[in-house]
Amino acid sequence: MRLQGKVALVTGAGSGIGRGIAEAFVREGASVALADWSEPGGKESLAQIEAAHGTAILVLGDVSHAQDAQRMVDACIERFGRIDILVNNAGILRSGALHETDEQTWDLVLDVNLKSVYLLSHAALPHMLGQGKGRILNIASVAGLQGFEKLAAYCASKGAIVELTRNMAVDYSPLGINVNCIAPGLIATAMTAGILEQEASREAFVSQTPTHSVGQPEDIASAAVYLCSDESDFVTGEVLVIDGGLTVR
Repeated sequence: MRLQGKVALVTGAGSGIGRGIAEAFVREGASVALADWSEPGGKESLAQIEAAHGTAILVLGDVSHAQDAQRMVDACIERFGRIDILVNNAGILRSGALHETDEQTWDLVLDVNLKSVYLLSHAALPHMLGQGKGRILNIASVAGLQGFEKLAAYCASKGAIVELTRNMAVDYSPLGINVNCIAPGLIATAMTAGILEQEASREAFVSQTPTHSVGQPEDIASAAVYLCSDESDFVTGEVLVIDGGLTVR
């Protein structure tokens, strides 16, 4: 029960990595506010947690809108009285080289993936500063560490999250708020289904991964528990790559 008594807000908790993190947090004793734009996905995550006798609430909204981001944090505070952990996980993937990416798509990807980190953190930080302690965990990607073909907007957004994490760690760690980042490789989620369902693209990734496997949301969730627990008090500004060794080569 490494998160016993903690309160966490997890964005993108209606599926994939976000759901995996939320479920792991609950197993470790945390109460969780599940934030997602998808009502069916959010309700499914909530039902699974409640079936396991966990404590959670669902807050629907768009993480790229300031009012919705504030409402997510407010709902967490109203229900649980505090916020100890913020996991900025919500994200989308759109393919295309730079010249193939129109302005609307560029703005959409940057708003959902990057601006949301600013908005949610901006809303949560005053509460954490008042408590004198907190954890912020940003979910980036190996695409934020190296280039991938035809993923201009996605790579830009995830690379920015990596550097924002480091900046936030410098600013807030002296005030008791540790900020870290996880950079997943290819994880089996709804977002990556298009890649995994195509044998050629799946094999291309797997063949370049030393473990010769695809990651699961639980692989990220286990690391998230550590980085958001008191065990990681001396860890901040770090980018933990969990990719089966993909970026080692």
